[in-house]
Amino acid sequence: MVVMAVALCGPVSPSAFGDEGQLDPAPPKGTTAEEIIQRFAAKEKEFKTALDQYGYRQTVKVQTVDGDTVDGEYQEVFDVSFDDRGKKVKNVVFAPQSSLQKIAMTSEDIDDIENRLPFVLTSDEISEYSILYVGQQSEDELHCYVFDVAPKQIEGKKRYFQGRIWVDDHDLQIVKTYGKTVPDIRKKKGNENLFPKFTTYRQQVSDGPYWFPSYTRADDTLHFSTGDQKIREIVKYTNYKKFGSNVKITYDGKEVQKGDQGKNPPPPQPQK
Repeated sequence: MVVMAVALCGPVSPSAFGDEGQLDPAPPKGTTAEEIIQRFAAKEKEFKTALDQYGYRQTVKVQTVDGDTVDGEYQEVFDVSFDDRGKKVKNVVFAPQSSLQKIAMTSEDIDDIENRLPFVLTSDEISEYSILYVGQQSEDELHCYVFDVAPKQIEGKKRYFQGRIWVDDHDLQIVKTYGKTVPDIRKKKGNENLFPKFTTYRQQVSDGPYWFPSYTRADDTLHFSTGDQKIREIVKYTNYKKFGSNVKITYDGKEVQKGDQGKNPPPPQPQK
């Protein structure tokens, strides 16, 4: 039995992306790449605080594939909500028996799905990463700055993201990520924990200006020492609801009132 996970990714392949416009490597106008990084990291810190004040439903499906045939599947649907003390809790609403046989879902896989696929890069974390400006690119009706991101070093058992991010040039928030969690976990007795490359899209919720995760998809082949294994993974995030009525969320130093609407169009949606 082998367990799920992936190696540090090399150069990012454009074929892995959706229907973006052509990448323009020209430097940003009227600002610098470093200024953009500092500003979007500050916005991401605000967003992370906001996300911690929302409940939502997460729908997970992981499949192993042989040719065009699905030969194993793991599913789980759970709600993230709050108890009477305001602490977040996970309530599983659907979890059929897994039919996966060629891989096993590990605690690292579950933790990544629940906490790392919607990658957030805040001002508290940018010092841990090398962030390289690669250009500008359109995403549907959005105009984005594009950066490649990789951890400067791997410390202990901490998990990181490595790949590419798209930052909307209006709201200066991440609207799309492509990459994987790293590092691989290779244990004794031949156990290998390899993680697939994934794409995550964000959308604006109706009661605020932040871009929340909406859809993650992975379609990758994991190269185990015992042979290759193709997997597919889909994670959906729905039913965002703010907890309580006295929660204050700030944006650019100002309190955001419930009912504020974002004016940007949603990011492009993947083919399902």
